[in-house]
Amino acid sequence: MRIDILTIFPEMFESPFSHSIIKRAKEKNLVEIHLHDIRNYSTNKHRSVDDYSYGGDPGMVMTIEPIALCIEHLQSENQYDHIIYLTPDGITLRQSIANQLSMSKNIILLCGHYKGIDQRIRDKYITMEISIGDYVLSGGELAAAVLTDAIVRLMPGVLNDETSALSDSFQNELLSPPVYTRPYDFRGLKVPDILLSGNDKEIRKWQNEQAYEKTLRLRPDLLNEA
Repeated sequence: MRIDILTIFPEMFESPFSHSIIKRAKEKNLVEIHLHDIRNYSTNKHRSVDDYSYGGDPGMVMTIEPIALCIEHLQSENQYDHIIYLTPDGITLRQSIANQLSMSKNIILLCGHYKGIDQRIRDKYITMEISIGDYVLSGGELAAAVLTDAIVRLMPGVLNDETSALSDSFQNELLSPPVYTRPYDFRGLKVPDILLSGNDKEIRKWQNEQAYEKTLRLRPDLLNEA
């Protein structure tokens, strides 16, 4: 998979993409992540990418030209399954969306700033708009990093145990059951005996019951949607 990220702060991605799962995926050549500074596509001498909003509203708006030029340059070299804009008014990111996007070959992620981007970019180029929650961040970079991580970890060969992702929260509209490891007894807090029984059928039954109970208690909305 190839992921192209359009941003005015490419340095913000250096740390999250240099560790853990994404680092391993890059080293295995399972994913290519390319960062593009939108300012490099500005046609004015100050490399500015924002201007005042028509209509007199406060705040600046990212201008259409440098974003359009960057997208068109990339499209001249590759075909993209999706061009995604990270925005608070997009559809809320869910596991099912990450599952779908993990099967893509090439995607573009556009990070907005200020009051957002010129609407004409959204109308002409964007194929999907995604939000990571009902709140506003300073820019789309953190959201793009979250989305990238959610996608990349699902790709075949990225995780050491590929079946691990199948038991994650939200994969079957349930939260994941509690997990335990050694020691068995920590200051009187013991691991449930069923997990040491060796009876796979009963263990799976217990885990399903725990997942359902946890979801009912913490996220009943997931059960309603299912």
